[in-house]
Amino acid sequence: MVRSTIGPIATALSMLQWNISPSMAFSFAPNAGITNKLHQQNYLSSNSLDRKIRTKLFMAGGEGGEDEWVKALLEAGGSNQSPGQFEEDMKMKGLLGPNRGKGNPKLSANSRLIQWLETEGGVYLSEASSWGEAPHPMAISTETKDEITNESSGRGLLARRSINDGDELLKIPLNLCITRKSARDALGRDALPDGINEYLAIACQLIHEKYVLGEKSFYAPYMGVLPEVEEVNPTFTWKDEDLAFLEGSPVVAATRSLQMKLRREYDALLGGEDGLIAKLPDRFPKEHFTFENWEWAFTMLFSRAIRLRNLRVGERLAMVPYADLINHSAFSQAFIDARESGDWLFKNGEEEVILYADRGYRQMEQIYISYGQKSNAELLLLYGFALERNPYNSVDVTVSIAPRTAEVAAANEGVEVDPLAQEKIDFLESVGRDQTVDFPCYADRYPVEMLEYLRLMMMTPEDTRGKPLSDFDYSRTISPANEAAVLQSVVEAVNYQFSLYPQSEEDDANIIKDKALFRLLSYNQRMAVRHRRNEKRLLKRTLVALEKQIRNKGLDVDGLKRAEGSTLGDVLRGDAGKQKTALEDRLEKMGLPVDIR
Repeated sequence: MVRSTIGPIATALSMLQWNISPSMAFSFAPNAGITNKLHQQNYLSSNSLDRKIRTKLFMAGGEGGEDEWVKALLEAGGSNQSPGQFEEDMKMKGLLGPNRGKGNPKLSANSRLIQWLETEGGVYLSEASSWGEAPHPMAISTETKDEITNESSGRGLLARRSINDGDELLKIPLNLCITRKSARDALGRDALPDGINEYLAIACQLIHEKYVLGEKSFYAPYMGVLPEVEEVNPTFTWKDEDLAFLEGSPVVAATRSLQMKLRREYDALLGGEDGLIAKLPDRFPKEHFTFENWEWAFTMLFSRAIRLRNLRVGERLAMVPYADLINHSAFSQAFIDARESGDWLFKNGEEEVILYADRGYRQMEQIYISYGQKSNAELLLLYGFALERNPYNSVDVTVSIAPRTAEVAAANEGVEVDPLAQEKIDFLESVGRDQTVDFPCYADRYPVEMLEYLRLMMMTPEDTRGKPLSDFDYSRTISPANEAAVLQSVVEAVNYQFSLYPQSEEDDANIIKDKALFRLLSYNQRMAVRHRRNEKRLLKRTLVALEKQIRNKGLDVDGLKRAEGSTLGDVLRGDAGKQKTALEDRLEKMGLPVDIR
């Protein structure tokens, strides 16, 4: 017998050797609570059965066969819990909401979703096992908490039992997901043409299912677990008094921009004179297709929709029931994707959404996935939360340098004309850059693109010596004087961003430290204070790193030299390694990294 076999053959052999009935054999499946299950069925006492199992395993000695299968079932079961015991443990830990879940409508909504998934999609989510199927490894918690801030993070999925790295966590049939295709099927291909934006199409179907059809909707159990806007709170839904707490943060401008875009899209597709509400009122009733419901739909999309990349038709956006209950961790390496369903040998032509564990989880531990490498500004704008520990956090810093053309010099007294001004403008246009650019600054670095942009803008005739700007490689240091000007301009840009905040980082720290005062603020306001403080802390670290870099490279002195027409760049003190020549660079791009110095 093949050692890994867990199926009808192994089951039959086990029943023969143990001389028991098929109904009794059911109780040996993983996590079904072997001894408790049999006790309930009045076959054997749990103690005597446990003794027999353990004696049998001892005699097997790890030699394989059906005995190894039974051993694997015991190990997979973890603790010998009876069905429903895990939910009882969740109640004790407050993971089913207030009053240990009594009268909590979220519990019945969870149960209804699970039943719908099992009935309509054949999704196995049971806490008990079946033939060849281990119990489902996850359970829905109606209330999860941020481990650092202790703020509510809504529903989440917990490990029902111990989970190993690489374990399959879920399989959801693609035909249960809401996609552009399902939206066009539901609302008509005349209303939603083939090329319509995925977000717009899915937003329309979400409104249709939740508000127009309601309980008549096929997706009603899924709609029942989707949160309200107030439970998510992305900044584009905040009131002005809450946004005021983010004054100075780049999130405010992004929020205003997104608010205007959502209004424009709504008017163009639905609410305008030529919109679907006016043209097809039977399918798009105005009392349901309101802007408030449109805002709700996009709150769901931005915070829950998943980009599936391995579908036969290519990438598609989808709302995936159950999978979208999993919360985000910046440190997770798990991503939800799709594949063709079936086993390794036989595929049935259908597709399913799949997730594997990226690490081991203990029982009762919350399962996480990654929503992508997102800054706190992105998370707050689209998902309604920010992380205290986020390795991808950044603050957008605006770099704006107006080339000193003859027109600029004439309009501003004391400004000298830059002979390279027009050439710089033409070069920026040729590479698709504006004169004002936002770049993200991270705690320990800033993007190479920002340095390239500034190296160009800081070029002087002494650097070029008549050579065109296109001859220079701006990914390298041009000259000490140019690099000093570049880094100093970054310092000035960071200091300018600092000046936009009305409060200091110390002020924010004091507000957070006063727990009684801090709790008087609303959830949005608490998030805003934490976010603006973290932005200031990041900018402080950026300034320290810049000043250290300037010192280490010897750029804090006068009389630094220029490139004088050399397009190879300079190696500065403190730089790691030496600059490559243009020839070395070309050879490396050909796959021949040759050092000819």
